[in-house]
Amino acid sequence: MGSILLVIHLMTAIFLVALILMQRSGGGALNGLGGGSGANSFLSARGTGNLLTRLTAILATIFFITSISLSIYYKNTMHKPASVVETVPVQQNVPDVPSVPLGK
Repeated sequence: MGSILLVIHLMTAIFLVALILMQRSGGGALNGLGGGSGANSFLSARGTGNLLTRLTAILATIFFITSISLSIYYKNTMHKPASVVETVPVQQNVPDVPSVPLGK
């Protein structure tokens, strides 16, 4: 389950980046002049009806849902780290002592 969710998450992230890079810059705050063209195009029917904008919103929603799902999944499946003392097996190896012949 976790690996399938992780693959969906990674593919969503790749497609989301590609969609964002394909979109045309609307100016707005990035043009340096503050023309306000970003706000006008955002509120127009053409700006909200854009296919790339809608796909970006859908992929962003899927990205956040898979992010939250992955964090919940791995929170429940990961084991808490244990102490080194508890994880190392206790073995008492008695070294072999060569027998010494008695007397003579």
